Amino acid sequence: MLAIIGGSGLTRLSTLAVAHREVVRTPYGDPSSTLLFGQIAGVDAVFLARHGHGHTIPPHRVNYRANAWALKEKGATGILAVASVGGIRDCVPGDLVLPDQLIDYTFGREATFYDGSEGKVVHVDFTQPYSPELRAKCLVAASAAGLTLREGGVYGAVNGPRLETAAEVDRMAGDGATLVGMTGMPEAVLARELDLPYAAICVVVNHAAGRGDSTRAISMAGITQVLEAGMDRVRTLLDHIAPAW
Repeated sequence: MLAIIGGSGLTRLSTLAVAHREVVRTPYGDPSSTLLFGQIAGVDAVFLARHGHGHTIPPHRVNYRANAWALKEKGATGILAVASVGGIRDCVPGDLVLPDQLIDYTFGREATFYDGSEGKVVHVDFTQPYSPELRAKCLVAASAAGLTLREGGVYGAVNGPRLETAAEVDRMAGDGATLVGMTGMPEAVLARELDLPYAAICVVVNHAAGRGDSTRAISMAGITQVLEAGMDRVRTLLDHIAPAW
């Protein structure tokens, strides 16, 4: 069963025919939202709103461990995450991007299930942070849906909730980041620790600080407009991905 984690702009999944809702308790606290179980294009799926159904949880306070654990516990066999991001290079607002690498700039987050409480040290390979198999399915689905999904990119995960300074974005560009977002980590590594294939579909909603039309400031109104149109295409894409899972 494919799990979909919706971010900003995707707190509800209109294409999911909901069969039932379930409140899940975990050893790590409560997930961000009730899990919605149902079907997309006739295929079983489960949806979780990363920021809560009312979009009330900021990125640095999301209980990423509870979210991942709840999805695994309830039968998810893979996670497709949807996120809004800023574009640093090789993309423009409105693009859908399928990153293949990431850089973690976050801090202070509960970033592992292996925190030493079980009396052992566990190291998890993270060379390729996103599942090649799930990414391949996304690309095939995009082609079938007639959508452009940019293949490849480096997601720079920052803490938020504030947006970045132009100098910070310059630093990230120097590191090789092409996208900047606030929720990519530790979500990706927690999925890896649970042996859940994970991929991210990123909606570029603005030029990152200091770039393009964000040279002097980032327009929040502009982000909202791009986000709404982008999420409509994401829903279409999900309708094609789910049957392939």
